Amino acid sequence: MDPRYPIGKFEMPASVTPTRRQQAIDEIAAYNEAAWAELADSRTTPIEVSQTLLDSVHNRWDRLWRSLKPEHFARVLVHPEHGERTVDWLLFIYEWHGKHHAAHITALRKQKGW
Repeated sequence: MDPRYPIGKFEMPASVTPTRRQQAIDEIAAYNEAAWAELADSRTTPIEVSQTLLDSVHNRWDRLWRSLKPEHFARVLVHPEHGERTVDWLLFIYEWHGKHHAAHITALRKQKGW
């Protein structure tokens, strides 16, 4: 096992056509948040499990971002909804998204008096 890829290295099969690739992207973009929240594990797992998972993912992201050199942030990637963007843009969106979720949670806590 390569320690850089603890769950295996993703490799795109050669038989994937542009049409199938777009279909896969569309399926990912069609995430149904309400249905996801109704799954048994979402309703029965203590919130601490999700918080630990999120903390771990953020820790890994933080280490990755801090390891990049300035020139890496100018690299171009293809976002499924926004097309060609830079790594710098992706970092901005990641930061904004986290703050956006924190604001939702803060507002809900205030509304519920938690």
